[in-house]
Amino acid sequence: MIQFSNVSKRYPGGYEALSNVSFHMEKGAMAFLTGHSGAGKSTLLKLVALIEYASRGQIMVDGENVTRISRRRIPYIRRKIGFIFQDHHLLFDRSVFDNVALPLIIAGYRHQDIGRRVRAALDKLGLLSKERLSPITLSGGEQQRVGIARAVVNKPMLLLADEPTGNLDPDLSREIMSLFSLFNDVGVSVLIASHDIPLIESLDYPVLSLEEGRLAHPEAGAA
Repeated sequence: MIQFSNVSKRYPGGYEALSNVSFHMEKGAMAFLTGHSGAGKSTLLKLVALIEYASRGQIMVDGENVTRISRRRIPYIRRKIGFIFQDHHLLFDRSVFDNVALPLIIAGYRHQDIGRRVRAALDKLGLLSKERLSPITLSGGEQQRVGIARAVVNKPMLLLADEPTGNLDPDLSREIMSLFSLFNDVGVSVLIASHDIPLIESLDYPVLSLEEGRLAHPEAGAA
């Protein structure tokens, strides 16, 4: 599903966030990405999602070389990917329903299909009774679940999560991780950036560890 071959990312001013990173994550796998703050975790996820672009190297996503992709192909690749942010990125002037519906509206789905898909996603995340509420009235864990519902509503092949439990207590963190495992169980590939080492160690999934933009153990960089 994801393959990095000697990928580097250098920002204007010379800061190199990633340096010669290579790893392969199989379709249908679930893995964690760890490392200190500033190690390059968020940058790596943004490269996969085509939010950022590599300075050197090659990135393959679902068999397609996204380092050499035309602009018109980018939306089609992004539709395969659900992205979950630590700070939710929810619109507080819209309802829970409208927040989750946004990717489907952008993709041009029919009104009746949007309603069906949004309510199915909210039901799966235990939020169906809150569809008319503003996200600002929800708890932190519920807001994160709205973000997950929005990420999975278009049934992506790949889920990327950037510190999805960073602001949650241990019980809620385990609950969120169990949701990712459930999506993985039905074939969704999942890559999660997290610094919650005790939680990661309690789960039986491969771990990619970054140190100052490099894989700490390149020989273990396959999932």
